[in-house]
Amino acid sequence: MILRDPVHGLVAFEGRSEQVVTRLLATREVQRLRDVRQLGFTSLVFPGAEHSRFAHSLGAAHVLNRMMGRLRSVEGLLPLEQRLDDEAEADALAAALLHDIGHGPFSHLFEEVLPGARHHEAWTLQILRDPGTDVHRALRALSLGMPERVADLLEGSHRLPYLARCISGRLDADRADYLLRDSHMTGVSYGVYDLDWLLQALTFGELEGGRWVVAIEGRKGLPPIEGFFLARQFMYQQVYHHKATRAAELLIRGIFERVAELVREGRPAPDTPAMLVCAAHGQVAELGDYLDLDDAVLLAAFRRWARGSDPVLAELTRALLRRELPKTLPLPADPSTWDEATERARQVVSQGGRRADLWVRLDVAADTPFQEDPADAEGGLWVSIRHQPIQRLGECSFLLGQLRNQRIERPRLIFPAEQRDRVIAAVAGLIAEA
Repeated sequence: MILRDPVHGLVAFEGRSEQVVTRLLATREVQRLRDVRQLGFTSLVFPGAEHSRFAHSLGAAHVLNRMMGRLRSVEGLLPLEQRLDDEAEADALAAALLHDIGHGPFSHLFEEVLPGARHHEAWTLQILRDPGTDVHRALRALSLGMPERVADLLEGSHRLPYLARCISGRLDADRADYLLRDSHMTGVSYGVYDLDWLLQALTFGELEGGRWVVAIEGRKGLPPIEGFFLARQFMYQQVYHHKATRAAELLIRGIFERVAELVREGRPAPDTPAMLVCAAHGQVAELGDYLDLDDAVLLAAFRRWARGSDPVLAELTRALLRRELPKTLPLPADPSTWDEATERARQVVSQGGRRADLWVRLDVAADTPFQEDPADAEGGLWVSIRHQPIQRLGECSFLLGQLRNQRIERPRLIFPAEQRDRVIAAVAGLIAEA
């Protein structure tokens, strides 16, 4: 199987890899990802960001194939029982392709704004382990115990611990693909890093007790791994946490909260999906109801609600569909002012006739660009320098040592656009004092 990809060029799955990928691509759960956008409503800011979780999943599988090819070339360092075999490679390829099958509509946004929502990782594991899903049946057809082995990999457990880190870790196939893909599709260069050189720099290192980890080879590997983490930081700063995207998220949150209120009041909005009805009652939805949801289903419901009889829900959905986004106001880094600023903004908005609980939000976009836990040896990133003991990445790289475990926060108020001047006037004193 050979595919053309806008990020990686020609993507080839051959031999056993082709068998695994072809069988899984034919499943309902994987095909559903075509209708789940990778970046939610980021296209309201970056018009090209219409790419899907499906394309990303194929990209992650391709990157993992390349990772495993590199590790095969240096596995002479490992004891025989620690080396990759055909079963482990097939399991890992399936895990990379399937790691996002549990995502809801609008990707991460859905679970962030839906009250009481399960994380997509939990849905992914349920899909893998449920005998009634196409994915489970496809994996069993490939190998009898494969569904459980793939689920274990995604949970970070495997007889080859380093392989699980390639699926979900500080440096994994998921991040390696989405940084390049999201950067390309949004039209920015912030997420670009040298994937070829980074993969070439991978090797193995031995920790105390005979535990083997994937490491960066020598000092030549430091620039590409530093570029990888800087790309991640810049993408969060400039794309993932963009103020207009966060403003759209306020509208989505308000829509779901209002839908839940109407359900609990016994007068649900027309076309309310069964999954949202369950969530409104604090219940876990049936897997089939969850899989019935994608971006197209919810957008169709939004269009009907925008013309519906409930004025609160109609106003929120119309604002989203017309891109009439709320405004944002940066707040000082000192959190002591945040609650008071939020309360003042809510008073202004309430006086203007809107529901402040739906239209005003304190948004703190936060990220830790480079995390390094001293207690997590196998889950960390290491550097192997010839004739020296293996070292942690944060100790070898001055740049990443400065970033290590630094939480970066960008606090802002989000509120209706027509109240901008009044809100700014109400909180100006607080901001000046800070």
